[in-house]
Amino acid sequence: MTEVKPTILVVDDEESVIESFKLILEDKYNLITATSGKEALEKFEKENVNLVILDILIPDMNGIEILRKLKEMNPNIDIVIVTAVKTVKTAVESIKLGAYDYITKPFDMEEILSIIDKIMEKQKLVKEITYLRSELKESIMFDTIVGQSAAMKQIYELVIEMGKNDTNVIIYGESGTGKELIARAIHFNGIRKDKPFVAVDCASIPDNLLESELFGHEKGAFTDATSQKIGKFELASGGTLFLDEISNLKLDMQSKILRAIQEKEIQRIGSNKNIKVDVRIICATNIDLKEAVAKNKFREDLYYRINVVPIYLPPLRERKEDIPLLVKHFIQKYNKKLNKDIQGITDQALDLLMNYSWPGNVRELQNLIERLVVLTKEKLITHKHFPLEILLSTANLQEEDKQQLSLRHVRNEFEKQYILGILAKVNWNQIEASKILNIHRNTLIFKIRKLKLEFPRKRGRRFKGWF
Repeated sequence: MTEVKPTILVVDDEESVIESFKLILEDKYNLITATSGKEALEKFEKENVNLVILDILIPDMNGIEILRKLKEMNPNIDIVIVTAVKTVKTAVESIKLGAYDYITKPFDMEEILSIIDKIMEKQKLVKEITYLRSELKESIMFDTIVGQSAAMKQIYELVIEMGKNDTNVIIYGESGTGKELIARAIHFNGIRKDKPFVAVDCASIPDNLLESELFGHEKGAFTDATSQKIGKFELASGGTLFLDEISNLKLDMQSKILRAIQEKEIQRIGSNKNIKVDVRIICATNIDLKEAVAKNKFREDLYYRINVVPIYLPPLRERKEDIPLLVKHFIQKYNKKLNKDIQGITDQALDLLMNYSWPGNVRELQNLIERLVVLTKEKLITHKHFPLEILLSTANLQEEDKQQLSLRHVRNEFEKQYILGILAKVNWNQIEASKILNIHRNTLIFKIRKLKLEFPRKRGRRFKGWF
């Protein structure tokens, strides 16, 4: 991990002063110098400067005028005024124009270092606040990634290994499998855990806004640019940038991201300054990027940059042994969130969840459990509020067969399973079952014959229905 040093511009016409600043600042900061107002403005225009230390007495231009022009160019820039002339008028004027502080020559280097440290700490806090306002930071550790299947154990091992280094990672998996959780786990268990984790959903941001979102823009760069915007690359500097669904990027944006990764620098829209950034890239996609490269829909050079270590997240249907753990986890989570006290789920309801194919993966299961916790008034979750597609999953039909079924067949399957459940509950007492179903006993007998329902006569066998 290469640390990006903050840049300080020192403007002073005395060579001895400049040499003094070089001596005490060059190890910790990227130091650039100017001996005239014109040179200072030119360098400020070209470089991404964090702090200006400005002498008030410059031969070609008044220091106050330089201060005014610097603030016009970047209203957020921090400036410390240094001068041999101590007048209240000059101090007041410089502070009014936005100078951070004002010190006089001969100055104590410990004093100037203290001021610089305060400014850098302030800038760090401003950056963190900006990030926190734009995106909720959530430290995701292993306790929120649930699963003990063999496939998930391999994922855990990879997460730990990737946390030890700075290699770019790409996570493959269907929508809803938890790709961002894995990305966060890599970051927060790694060497950058104390730095920002910034996530960008490339699929949800309109193409015309994506460049500004990633790289930022200057005030006036385009019609709606009413203020300066810091992009996600800058916000993530020192930490991790997570690019979710990167396959949705257009080829021109892929080129810009490739350049940012290779050169470790970006430019805001409307600026020609190169801003150094130090980010670890973690990407995610739900498609085969190699196939996208073959179809010229994804840049091959970018593919090899991000596909250093691939991680494949299995869909939930391929790790069904994790469903009971996930259900327990989500019940606990939404009990706490919704102030409920659901104790668990019935065996019959859990069987239904185990038989379902989960096309929406873990996200679909999470949404369902949240809904059930809201609606359940008993201590245990039952099938009562399950959606129809899960209730029908007990038919054990292949997905390709389900797509070919007629409405009548689907209705018959549902009716068959429902009546079987009622009969099992009353131990096949037809009178009791007809009362519960609110139909005549003869109608029930007709349906038993029509649907070819049979009493389970095998010893020890008992139908596991919905009840």
